[in-house]
Amino acid sequence: MWACLQPNYFRFYLQNSVKSTSSWKQITNLFLLLPRWCIPPIDDSSTDDCFTLMMAAGKSGSCKMLESSKPPSNKKARKERNRGKLPGTTSPSEAMEQEIWKEFPEDLFEAVIARLPIATFFRFRSVCRKWNSLLDSQSFAQHCAEVTPANPWFYTISHENVASGAMYDPSSKKWHHPTISFLPTKMTVLPVASAGGLVCFLDIGHRNFYVCNPLTESFRELPARSVKVWSRVAVGMTLNGKSAVSGYKILWVGCDGEHEVYDSVKNSWSRPGGMAADIKLPLSLNFRSQAVSIGGTLYFMRSEPEGIVSYDMITGVWKQFIIPAPLHLSDHTLAECDGRIMLVGLLTKNAATCVCIWELQKMTLLWKEVDRMPNIWCLDFYGKHVRMTCLGNKGLLMLSLRSRQMNRLVTYNVMNREWLKVPGCMVPRGRKRQWIACGTAFHPCLTATA
Repeated sequence: MWACLQPNYFRFYLQNSVKSTSSWKQITNLFLLLPRWCIPPIDDSSTDDCFTLMMAAGKSGSCKMLESSKPPSNKKARKERNRGKLPGTTSPSEAMEQEIWKEFPEDLFEAVIARLPIATFFRFRSVCRKWNSLLDSQSFAQHCAEVTPANPWFYTISHENVASGAMYDPSSKKWHHPTISFLPTKMTVLPVASAGGLVCFLDIGHRNFYVCNPLTESFRELPARSVKVWSRVAVGMTLNGKSAVSGYKILWVGCDGEHEVYDSVKNSWSRPGGMAADIKLPLSLNFRSQAVSIGGTLYFMRSEPEGIVSYDMITGVWKQFIIPAPLHLSDHTLAECDGRIMLVGLLTKNAATCVCIWELQKMTLLWKEVDRMPNIWCLDFYGKHVRMTCLGNKGLLMLSLRSRQMNRLVTYNVMNREWLKVPGCMVPRGRKRQWIACGTAFHPCLTATA
């Protein structure tokens, strides 16, 4: 049947199958159309003859393209494939696939899981016990440490549902509603700081601290403070190393200068000493502004005089920087991006209001405006008494802008200078849009433990 197996017949097929053209592409297509076993073996002595033959065939006008001879298809209809197959039985190919996946390298499997989007964690954790146990695997933690941190998420609390929080993923632009069963339900707790995938909570009475990983529900209630402070305090959080595995520290400071540091390794509070004499007390801390952490140093915003106070978590040294605030500024808060200290706030003049971004100049210790919200968005604020809350200050900012007639959430990427609107937050199976009261940004980490 396949006469082209013989050299003479092969030469006959070649001379009568190529159209009149000088293009080598059609000759190449001819060989591709033929089954591999149809092409005869050509030794060194016949190479020149075959080359001459193909050239002559390309130039002569008597050649026609050979239609490819396709063997009959091996595919069968689904009914034919399943005919005679008993329920519950597996074919040899399916059994082979199960054996292959059974021997899939464990380290490669963990490396793939570690590089999936964080949002998939909520799904794959419930697949089986083995996948859920990855959170306790040391090798899986190492794979997660090799992955570049993604955009921060935002843990928020709404006015209507203070008992439970909502997390926003800016990559997928979706809200998640975790249930952290360990947090007290009879008292309102607010997110006040974060580091290494962990979020620090403080109850509304400013008495008890809690640390939790919102993704895995790893939870710890901090011991009671040695100093009984019933007034409002500012809170900052840093890591001892590059990740939460090395431990973390939490600092609280009051307007009177009282402060304490919690060390997770020692699981205790300590009083490292008093403030320097040149730091004016009381501090008049700006509690609307969360602390900024850069290289193990925490920065807090203060007023009277306007400026910043910093605390080095390693050396225990306080410093003060007098920095005048821009004119007509309100609801301002600190932020950071790539080691730079930023300032975000509302700039109001006459009836016009706009959100502006400033960067602190290290040489002059002055604020320099670097960006502002698009004018078409600011037109919605005209003539309205707008209030702003910054819900996250780690490179990607989330701003809550509200008035009697408006409730808007936007994000601002400091590096890309990109403004985006955030979809409304709604409780599961609900239709009413939530009013976000407060929140903090955190870098999601599956292996961070409190």
